[in-house]
Amino acid sequence: MKMQWTRRSVALGALALGLGAMGAATAAEPAFPARTVRIIVPFTAGGSSDVQARMLADRLGRLWGQPVVVENKPGAGGHLGGKYVVDQPADGYTLMVGSIGLHAAYGIYKKLPYNPATDLRLVTVLAEMPHVVVASPALPAKDLKQLTDMAKKAPGTVNFGSAGVGSSVHMMGELYKLQSGAPIVHVPYRGSSAALNDLLGGQIQLMFENPPTVLSHIRGGKLRALAVTGKERLAALPDVPTATEAGISGFEATSWTTVAVSSKVPQAVVEKISADVRKVVNTPEFRKGLEDQGMSAVANSLADATRFVTSEKTRWDRVIQEGHVSAD
Repeated sequence: MKMQWTRRSVALGALALGLGAMGAATAAEPAFPARTVRIIVPFTAGGSSDVQARMLADRLGRLWGQPVVVENKPGAGGHLGGKYVVDQPADGYTLMVGSIGLHAAYGIYKKLPYNPATDLRLVTVLAEMPHVVVASPALPAKDLKQLTDMAKKAPGTVNFGSAGVGSSVHMMGELYKLQSGAPIVHVPYRGSSAALNDLLGGQIQLMFENPPTVLSHIRGGKLRALAVTGKERLAALPDVPTATEAGISGFEATSWTTVAVSSKVPQAVVEKISADVRKVVNTPEFRKGLEDQGMSAVANSLADATRFVTSEKTRWDRVIQEGHVSAD
């Protein structure tokens, strides 16, 4: 009898030691982040999303004490990058800077290999900005009304470039077409930088671009700014009227960027990333960097980000449906 109790005691002791070792291993797991974090930009380098991602990577790297690197994975209006993020390990080490195209205008694609609404998780809305209607100096139109009149008199002769089908740059052009009735022609590119090069070279006549990528060209006289799409004039371009002031009512919208992850990332990690991104974005240094490029910081909570993007999807679904916009 004594031998049986001795054996049982040894067995229970071994079990306790095993459980204790497992607990110690769990407790020893490093806190996030313990290694390099990647930020995927689903567009080419040089555009607004890329600029914001690199600003964010620099500041998060300082906060976390870990390398934060930016990788560009353009294509399919950003959805190649979106699908890539979804396919990565769901550990929080792969972030993405998202956009209208990924979160609110994906309805133009009928056969995406993933579902942006359920496969991506919003961390925060990073920033928002109006767009600038910019024209080649060779275009005779000096303002938005002249552009509209000219396009209606000669349908199909004015081409506008974009960062790709479904991108915010594309959707702003579609909103203008819907509100003005101007039959301009969309020419999609693999990123804004390629479209901008052709605009500067005179191959296309028009873009509805983010401020950061065109401000220097406007100031240098290489592009003509016809209007901005916000409710108010842009501080960086005080002499450029809003679209409403220029006579096109209803042509009012901002684009926005997000930080997103795979929806399978654990809640605690998502909350950690959200809190730290908002901490960085709300610093005076970061906010000033955004303002210098015509952008405004948002940095909202997980819940507020979801509500905002849901509302925006309803808005852009209307443009897609009424404008008969499709990528297929």
